Amino acid sequence: MELQNKATSLWGNFFKVNMVQIRTFHMTWFAFFSAFFAWFGIAPLMIVVRDELQLTKEQVGWTIIASVAVTVFARFFIGWLCDRIGPRLAYTSLLIFGAFPVAFIGMADSFESFLFFRLLIGIIGASFVITQYHTSVMFAPNVVGTANATSAGWGNLGGGVTQIVMPLIFSGLILLFGLTDAQAWRWSMAAVGIVIFFVGIAYYFATQDEPDGNYKELRAKGLLPEKKKVTGAYFNALKDYRVWVLFLIYGACFGIELTVNNTAALYFYDYFDVNLVTAGAIAASFGLMNIFARTLGGIFGDNFGSIWGLRGRSFWLFIVLLGEGIALMIFSQMNVLFLAIPMLIVFSLFTQMAEGATYSVVPFINKKALGAVAGVVGAGGNAGAVAAGFLFKGAMEWNDVFFTIGMVVAVASFLTFLLRFSPEQEEQEKALFEQANIDLLQIRADRANEALAQSAKIVADYNRTHNDKI
Repeated sequence: MELQNKATSLWGNFFKVNMVQIRTFHMTWFAFFSAFFAWFGIAPLMIVVRDELQLTKEQVGWTIIASVAVTVFARFFIGWLCDRIGPRLAYTSLLIFGAFPVAFIGMADSFESFLFFRLLIGIIGASFVITQYHTSVMFAPNVVGTANATSAGWGNLGGGVTQIVMPLIFSGLILLFGLTDAQAWRWSMAAVGIVIFFVGIAYYFATQDEPDGNYKELRAKGLLPEKKKVTGAYFNALKDYRVWVLFLIYGACFGIELTVNNTAALYFYDYFDVNLVTAGAIAASFGLMNIFARTLGGIFGDNFGSIWGLRGRSFWLFIVLLGEGIALMIFSQMNVLFLAIPMLIVFSLFTQMAEGATYSVVPFINKKALGAVAGVVGAGGNAGAVAAGFLFKGAMEWNDVFFTIGMVVAVASFLTFLLRFSPEQEEQEKALFEQANIDLLQIRADRANEALAQSAKIVADYNRTHNDKI
C-alpha cells in the first residue's frame, strides 16, 4: 500500500483516518484553514476598522504590507524548524503562539497599535510551509502533487470563507448582544484566536511527524540525520538557483492571492458601490475556488509528470501562470459588476492552479532539505505580496495596479523554463513514480481479491444453509 511507507493513494483512502498519512492530511488542511481564516479574518472588517481608526489610504496600504511582510521571515525559519523538530511540534507551537495576536488585535486603538498586531498575526502564515512539508513526507511521488495541492487549497479556502463568515459574526454580535461596531469587530477576532489555540493542541495529539514515527524516535534509531546536520543541508539547498526561481514564481501566484484577499472587499466596496456584506461575499468567491482549483493544479502536475517527467510538471506550471497573468489584466479592465465577478473567478482559477502546480515541483528539488525548499519558496509568496502591497499605497488607481501586476505575472511565467533536472534525476523519479503506481495497482488487486473471496464465502454459506434445510 505504500512506497517507503508513504501512501500511494489519497482519494482511495480518503476516509481511512486510522491511517496516519490520511489522518495527518486532514489535520494539515484543517489547521491551515484555521490559520488562514485567522490571518485574514480582519480583512473583510477593514471597512469598519478604517472608519473607526480614521485610517488614510496610505495607512491601509501599510496594514496590507504588514500582514504579509513578517511571514516572509517566518517561512524561512519554519522550514528549518521542521527539519529539526518535525512538523508536528512546529505546527502546534506556531498555532498556539499565533492565537495571541489574533485575539489581542481587538485591543488596538490607534494606527500604530493596529499595525503592530497586524504584523504579528502574519507569523501564522508560516503554517503553509508546515502543511506542504507534512503532506510531502506522507505521500508517494505518484500522488504527492495532488496531496500538497489539496491540503494547501482547502487551507487557502479559509481566506474565502472568512470573507463571508466574519461579516456575519460581526453582524450577529451587534444584533444578538447589542454591541457597537467598534466592539463587534474586536470580539469577532477574539473568538477566532481562541479557536486556533485549540486547533494547535489538537494537532499535537492527532498527528505524527513521519509514517514511521516522530523525529525524536527516528533519530534515536539512526533513521534521520542528526539535528546538527540540518543547518548544513539548509544552506546547501539555498545555493540551488532553482529554489530562487520558484521563490519568484510563487510570489507571482500565491503572492497575488494574498494581495487579493487583503484588497478585494475594499476594491468592490469603493469601485462598485456595494455594501460591506456584499463586498465580502464577492471577495469570498475568489478564495472559495480553492475548494478544487489548487487541487486541479496538483492533479494535472502529477499527470503531466507521469507522461513527460519532471519537465512536464514545469511546463504545466508555465501554462497556468501565463493564464493567471492574462486573466488578471482582463479583470482589471472590468468596470461593470456582472462582468467583473466572472472574470475574478477565472483569474482565481488560474492563480490557484499555479500554486498547486508550483508545489507539485517543490518536493523534487532537494529531498534532503525539503523544509528549506518549502520554506524559501513559501516565503516567495509573501515577498510577492509585499511588493504588490507597495503599489496599493501609492497614487495609482487600484484597477491600474491590478493591470500592472498582471503584466508582471505574465512575464514571470517564462521563468519556468529555467527549471532543469538532470537526466539521472529524471530516471530516478520515473522509477519511483512507476513503483508507486505498481504498488497502487497491487492494492487494488488485493482489495478486488478480498471482495471476491468475501462474495464466494457468502454464496457458499447460503448454499450450505439452503442444502441443510432441504
